[in-house]
Amino acid sequence: MRVVATAGHVDHGKSSLVQALTGTNPDRFEEERRRGLTIDLGFAHTLLGNGEGVSFIDVPGHVRFLRNMLAGVGGVDACMFVVAATEGWKPQSEEHLRILELVGLQHGFVALTKADLVDDEWRELQEMDVRDHLAGTFLAEAPIVAVSATTGEGIDAVRAALATLVATTPAAIDRGRPRLWIDRVFAAKGSGTVITGTLTGGTVRTDDQLHAGGHPVRVRSVQSHGDRHDSIGPGNRVALNLVGVDHTDLHRGDAVVTPAQWRPTRRFDAGLTVLASLAHVVSRRGAYAAYIGSGEFPVKLRVLGSESIRPGGAGLVRLHLATELPLMPGDRFVLRESGRDETVGGGEVLDVAPVRPASKAQPNRDVDRVIDERGWVTLDDLEALTGERRTATVAHWVVSPSALAATQHALRQRVAAASELGLDIALLDDRERATIATLDGVSVEAGRARPVAAKDPLADHPFVAALLAGGTAPP
Repeated sequence: MRVVATAGHVDHGKSSLVQALTGTNPDRFEEERRRGLTIDLGFAHTLLGNGEGVSFIDVPGHVRFLRNMLAGVGGVDACMFVVAATEGWKPQSEEHLRILELVGLQHGFVALTKADLVDDEWRELQEMDVRDHLAGTFLAEAPIVAVSATTGEGIDAVRAALATLVATTPAAIDRGRPRLWIDRVFAAKGSGTVITGTLTGGTVRTDDQLHAGGHPVRVRSVQSHGDRHDSIGPGNRVALNLVGVDHTDLHRGDAVVTPAQWRPTRRFDAGLTVLASLAHVVSRRGAYAAYIGSGEFPVKLRVLGSESIRPGGAGLVRLHLATELPLMPGDRFVLRESGRDETVGGGEVLDVAPVRPASKAQPNRDVDRVIDERGWVTLDDLEALTGERRTATVAHWVVSPSALAATQHALRQRVAAASELGLDIALLDDRERATIATLDGVSVEAGRARPVAAKDPLADHPFVAALLAGGTAPP
């Protein structure tokens, strides 16, 4: 099931359109329904004519609730971008579009809502204006579908656009490494703690032992849109009933993961792209917040390789968090400056365990760089650091060529310098013991390593073989 977020300016009809498509009002709170204003995230789902399911995350459009909007778009597959035909492109239309680009979204379409309130000529002018604003973005060639949630005009066309969107959006990949960023947490009567979020990276099963916000928990039950499952894969909206933690100890932005597969970090290196519309450079001076997954996290920023990044530019940064997060290279984030209350830019996590000092950092997503920097890294650690697995070089380690050559050379020297009894392998560390067993010209017997005796080059001569086979007879 694909997860689609709404986006667009306040009062442009996002929630009404979701309700027309699903039959569910995504505005969950009395205040939202009374004011006709989405304040927090809303959720709904529907089945399309082709049998495919779509989960909607309805986000608020008002600038005051931008942080809630950011919490909703972190793990979605695509967007339904909403612009009212009556008002056209507005400031929050622009900011929402920039944010969707910053989080790396690549799929979506535009719904031109309230189409029943304008004539054909005005509708055409608004479509042209919207197309101009979308130029150069991931929605530049996206369909623009005129629709009215009130009269039903265009609803079938929106459903068709959704079906095409689902068919052309890549399915989530099961890497066997689940992670879920919590967007809701509550206590259900008779069940206890329940959390919801969009599952990525792997499958979650009933009775799995996980960590939620750092707390060890057991999964009592798994649901998706009210249906109970024994297990559920990535790309789905999921509700997990958890045992072992009180709902008051969990919050939006906490992550649910398999602990052995992740190494939570307080700092990471990233590539940052600064919005061209920003009126100042980005430097370490400022109070910043990074929006990652479904959470908002205060960060301290250091620009790598220079003092600042200019508007419209890109560079490398090191971000320091106040709390540990289970991150991986490729994770996207949005950066805002809290003091100015403005979106600064966004980027991509490159290294979740960066080298110190920062002046030596050369972050990128190259797995070989991670191996080269560390020399030796276990298969599990490599997966935790990069999200990828490699074939082991020696035992359960992946080893850089230079580190392996250095270890082999040192071991050969130690074996050669040992007494006739050989080198006691109990004196070696785990890496050396694993390596010495692979060395040509060295034998390991009874816990000692010795050079293999040099072989006489005549030993394999055919005459020698014949003599050995036939034996010798006395004269």
